[in-house]
Amino acid sequence: MAPDRRRQILDVALKAFSTGGYHNTSMTDIADALSMTKPVVYQYFDSKRELYLELLQEVRDQLVSDVTTVLIKTGEPHAQVENGIVAYFTWVANNPDAFSLLFDSSERVDVEVDDIVSEFEDTAARAIAPFITADISQDDQHTFAVGIVGMVETVSRQVIREGRRLDPESLGHSVADLLWGGLRSIGQPRNTQPR
Repeated sequence: MAPDRRRQILDVALKAFSTGGYHNTSMTDIADALSMTKPVVYQYFDSKRELYLELLQEVRDQLVSDVTTVLIKTGEPHAQVENGIVAYFTWVANNPDAFSLLFDSSERVDVEVDDIVSEFEDTAARAIAPFITADISQDDQHTFAVGIVGMVETVSRQVIREGRRLDPESLGHSVADLLWGGLRSIGQPRNTQPR
């Protein structure tokens, strides 16, 4: 079985699932879009569910890899925050169908699908947490990392929902400034003096 044929099926299925959702997309839809018969698609994937789950895992792994690769290459904490967020928004801008598959089209099909999306969020948070170098517990590091993942995901959804052009650099710098202001103050005594 040709790996390029498998890749074609995955690419077409990504578009189909991201626009139609899991329940409204059939294997016939995918086969028709590829100008092949449904039995040929079934030679590569035993079921729609198997195809969908493989896509979710592939998308999740690529997003985590893209962001963590950038984080690892950056040394200074503020630059890590900024570059990591720009990398996330760049991935969203370059992969709108994949973002939609991961966060919008899954419709939380069932527990297994929900687990894959939740695992992405947890994996991303675990990858980010060590870069939060404030004098706080590991539990707090993880909690703040979950907050960062949630913030960039929500901002991405909002920009897409409003039909705005997603400018990764500009948006990334703005969100990073907001996050950095909060991260920088972690562990610092609060100023109780009135301004």
